[in-house]
Amino acid sequence: MFNEFRKFETTLAGRPLVVETGKMAGLAGGSCLIRYGETEVLCTATMAAKPREGVDFFPLSVDYEEKLYSVGRIPGSFQRREGKASEKATLSSRVIDRPIRPLFPKDMRNDVGVVATVMSVDPDCLPEITAMIGVSIAISISEIPWDGPVSGVSVGMVDGKFVINPTLEERAKSEMAVTVASTDSLVAMIEAGANEISNEDMFDAIMLAHETNKEVVEFIKGIQKEVGKEKVSFQSNDPSEELYNAIKDFAIEDVKAALDTDDKRIRDERLKPIYDAVHEKFDEEFADEAEKIDDCLYKLQKYIVRRWLLDENKRVDGRGINDMRPLDAQVDLLSRVHGSGMFTRGQTQVLTVTTLGTMSDAQMLDGLDEEVSKRYIHHYNFPSYSVGETKPSRGPGRREIGHGALAERALVPVIPSVEEFPYTIRLVSEVLSSNGSTSQASICGSTLSLMAAGVPIKAPVAGISCGLVTEGDRFMTMVDIQGLEDFFGDMDFKVAGTKKGITAIQMDLKIHGLTPEIIKEAFEKTYEARCKILDEVMIPCIAEPRAELSKYAPKMLSTKIDVEKIGDVIGKQGKVIQKICAECDCKVDVNEDGSIFVSALDLDNAKRAITIIETIANDPEVGSIFRGVVTRLMSFGAFVEIAPGKEGLCHISKLDVKRTEKVEDCVNVGDEVIVKVIEIDDQGRINLSRRDALIEIEGLVPEDDGESAPRRPRNNNRDRGGRRHRD
Repeated sequence: MFNEFRKFETTLAGRPLVVETGKMAGLAGGSCLIRYGETEVLCTATMAAKPREGVDFFPLSVDYEEKLYSVGRIPGSFQRREGKASEKATLSSRVIDRPIRPLFPKDMRNDVGVVATVMSVDPDCLPEITAMIGVSIAISISEIPWDGPVSGVSVGMVDGKFVINPTLEERAKSEMAVTVASTDSLVAMIEAGANEISNEDMFDAIMLAHETNKEVVEFIKGIQKEVGKEKVSFQSNDPSEELYNAIKDFAIEDVKAALDTDDKRIRDERLKPIYDAVHEKFDEEFADEAEKIDDCLYKLQKYIVRRWLLDENKRVDGRGINDMRPLDAQVDLLSRVHGSGMFTRGQTQVLTVTTLGTMSDAQMLDGLDEEVSKRYIHHYNFPSYSVGETKPSRGPGRREIGHGALAERALVPVIPSVEEFPYTIRLVSEVLSSNGSTSQASICGSTLSLMAAGVPIKAPVAGISCGLVTEGDRFMTMVDIQGLEDFFGDMDFKVAGTKKGITAIQMDLKIHGLTPEIIKEAFEKTYEARCKILDEVMIPCIAEPRAELSKYAPKMLSTKIDVEKIGDVIGKQGKVIQKICAECDCKVDVNEDGSIFVSALDLDNAKRAITIIETIANDPEVGSIFRGVVTRLMSFGAFVEIAPGKEGLCHISKLDVKRTEKVEDCVNVGDEVIVKVIEIDDQGRINLSRRDALIEIEGLVPEDDGESAPRRPRNNNRDRGGRRHRD
């Protein structure tokens, strides 16, 4: 036992919330085991004793660790242990990071590590929400300087009513999934996905979550009061006022002139000689703080941009407060891909490519929730050349994963169901140039790409960001923030949606939180902006999804059969399905529920495969025409296999349009023939006619209507092969 064990209890959304301290991880700066329902998460927060040297940022790391034992599963990897964090875990880490980071002192350089280890999962109690509250408690009761606590809850909408922390069943029916974090007075973070929800409903949901969070924050304050450690002091990394003021007096006019352009490249070129001149003048004079000169120049740029915005309503590039940069949309930029669309906003440019695949291409998931696969996948790439830098690519980081997930969430509500469009859909957004809000440009480019590919989305989606500058009680918002306004402003409020309503939100803050007035104004401005993007740029480029897919995309058809017939379709050792794939040059995916998906580059081949499968699984319809293979010859006719394992008899009188004396004169074993189903008797036996098929398909005229001889025996003691059998 490291510390005195304490237990604290309350209720959240009708379920018990229990916090235990002093029982586990006693050497961490602050720790607690938090239980919500039967979801249990160990949360810890630890700070390094000394500041890290050579960094100009606050080094905070937040890790949300998924343990598959928490849901009674063994990892599917070769080594059977958890490996790299899943995308869901990475996104949960980001959701926890965003509300807590602004509450740490900005001038602190001591490493702080926050870890939330999910140890048990109750499907009705989201572990990421539990972890967010637990992390807030761990930091609050530690010695780490922090202006918390915060709390987080999820909001759903079921049957038109808001639900706090909806259960698994309620989440399946919910029209929104909104996560809101708050301090005791301000909204600190919003993350949302929704089925085209109105601004008013979204605002009301956020406010309900905020009120609920206030109650939990008071509960956390009570825990902090009883078991919290005294906060420690730290060494500030801020430059001295003397250095900052000296640089400000020396360079402010030059910096103003350098910043006053709408071209990022020109701005960067203008700033280089200013940096050189400042270092030349002050490196020796302030030798003890020479490494902080760049911090002062950054701080000076921030001061200028914020003063322009607040005092003069002036933006760096000369736009009006509610004006967007020049917009452009294009499709069909790449020849062989299934769909492509490029969206440009000022110097931000994103190209999105759509690829259509079979249902077997769906992504398999190995996580803590009930989702085991997904057929719509969105990836986002941010190469260094997009910002004029040279860095090697090391694969997607947290930012890339987060932006891809945001774009994916924004488009999910308009993606057609698998019944409507039986494809796996992968989008890849390539950031070609970045000067602010690439995630929202990727949403616009993705809509263009999907429509160009012929994906029947329900409505086009656009995204736009809203910025913020505050000073005391003063605030001002602006749409379509570029890089400098993002760096030096207080907020990046990203909202995506259709003209009908919101589909996704992600809010990043550098301040403690937002008032309801700021949130409402951001909703209004982003709605007007995205409608303008849709009406003036995207819809004129491509008004609706194309009616036909690219010739390079697989043609997909689907059907559904009785689950008891799945074995017949697959066949012994897979021989039947392999034969279908070979004959029709296609790929067949069979699901456990009887859903079958056929893909082929040639649509006729896909149709033929579907016909074969349906014939195997069901009795063929009278009047259907098949291309079959002769399997056996009898004196009275030929047996023809119209589908693997399913054959019928074509009587000698039905073999040709002219009289046939002998079956061998007309067909032989192995011949491919077209036949028409003319009867299915009470015993399920199929009677076929090549004669009727030739007349219907090839327009041949019969010589006479007389029947060929000999007739089929009518002895009831004989089977269809002419063999005797006992009654």
